Amino acid sequence: MIDWHYSLAGVLVGLVVGLTGVGGGSLMTPLLVLVFGVAPTTAVGTDLLYASATKAVGTTVHGWRGTVSWKVVARLAMGSVPATIVTLLALGASNKAHTGHAISVILGIVLILSAMAALFRARIVAFVAPRVDTVGHEHPVILTVLLGAVLGAMVSLTSVGAGALGMTALLILYPELPVNKLVGSDIAHAVPLTLLAGTGHWLLGSVDGALLVSLLCGSIPGIIVGSLISSRVSDRFLSPILATVLLLVGVKLLF
Repeated sequence: MIDWHYSLAGVLVGLVVGLTGVGGGSLMTPLLVLVFGVAPTTAVGTDLLYASATKAVGTTVHGWRGTVSWKVVARLAMGSVPATIVTLLALGASNKAHTGHAISVILGIVLILSAMAALFRARIVAFVAPRVDTVGHEHPVILTVLLGAVLGAMVSLTSVGAGALGMTALLILYPELPVNKLVGSDIAHAVPLTLLAGTGHWLLGSVDGALLVSLLCGSIPGIIVGSLISSRVSDRFLSPILATVLLLVGVKLLF
């Protein structure tokens, strides 16, 4: 049965995603854990399949507009797919009693890092890019595959990280590509990554089907409304507030 409490949460998260473009996992997973008391493993697994469905829509739009570098997507997937499989196998073999706590701690750390990336992205890119410029141009494939591996492990454990952190790294590695093409590539890569990770969590029994349907029923109209009114809301106003919320939630999960 559809639970309207979860659908309302889906509307709110979908609205923020439509307004800011920030990945829903950064908000939905901690919301499910802290507000609704959902087990961390179930929250992560359910949110991964939720993310794959919503990001598939975004990928379709970006692909139609030609704002996806499939070369970058392929390089990321070369690292993220095997890393995701290894992470899922490790989760399946781990002690379930300790997995939930470990995921909460890692989620808190990734949220804090995501908040920092969202707040100081321009400064981070300006500082790091010149220092990796030569290496990045000589070994773009290797560095991108390594980035994909890190994102694969991180997203499989927490459902968070592919957005703010992945986008910041891509801006450093591919300064010659337009930002909208990097955004499209990041979203396109997230679809197979979250689908694979979400399917793995489903096989491990950590996906709640009713919760997933309830979230999608709310988030889809929320994303549509947020996207329609996004041009009327200043990103300078929303981004610092959102980053602050992620920072506070991350600290809350750690302590």
